[in-house]
Amino acid sequence: MSYMFYNCSSLTSLNLSNFNTNNVKDMSCMFNHCSSLTFLNLSNFNTNNVNNMSQMFSDCSSLTSLNLSNFNTNNVIYMDAMFQLCSSLKSLDISNFNTKKVVNMSYIFNNCKSLISIDLSSFNTEKVTNMSNMFSDCSSLTSLDLSNFNTNNVKNMSQIFSRCTSLVYLNIYNFTFNYENNLQNILNDINKNCNIITKKKKKNIIEEQFNQSSSV
Repeated sequence: MSYMFYNCSSLTSLNLSNFNTNNVKDMSCMFNHCSSLTFLNLSNFNTNNVNNMSQMFSDCSSLTSLNLSNFNTNNVIYMDAMFQLCSSLKSLDISNFNTKKVVNMSYIFNNCKSLISIDLSSFNTEKVTNMSNMFSDCSSLTSLDLSNFNTNNVKNMSQIFSRCTSLVYLNIYNFTFNYENNLQNILNDINKNCNIITKKKKKNIIEEQFNQSSSV
C-alpha cells in the first residue's frame, strides 16, 4: 500500500474502515501530500505486519484530528517523517504505539505547528538511532515529557527541538549526551524560559549552551 493515495491533493474525505490490511507490510507515503484531507477513518486497519510507516501521513496539512489508538506498531522499524507537515493537527492519539523495533524517528513530528501537547509515554526508543528534527518547528507545543526515552543508541539528535518556541516544560531526564548530541544542538532555538528537567541543573545547561555558542 506504499504511495497508494500519494499526492491526492484534492481528496477531502476518506473512509477505509472496510479495508483488509492483514497482510500489508509497507504503508510508507500512503497518504503523503493528501493536503486537502480533513476526514480519515482508519478505525479497522490491521497493522500487525507493517514494518514501514515512513512519511505515511506526511503533508496531510488539513487534518485537524487523527486517532491511531487502534494501530499495532509492534513490527514497525521506520517512522521517520510519519506526521511531518501535518500543520493543522491539533489532536493526535498514538498512546498505544509500541515502538520497540523502531530505528528511525527523524522528522516524525516536524512542522506539526498546531500540536499543543502529545502523549509519548508508550514510546520505547531503545533501538532508535536517528531523532534529528523529531519535534522541530512544533511551534505551539507547550509541554513535552520524554522522561521515558532511552537515547543510548541515538547517533543523530541534531535540531530535535529546534524552533519549539512555545515550550515551557521539557523533561529529558534520561537523555544521554555525547559529543555529537551535545546540548547546543539539542536545545537550539527552544524557548529560553523553558523549564528543562535533566540530570544536569538548569543553570548549568544554560551556561553550557551559552559557552558553546560563544565559542563558535
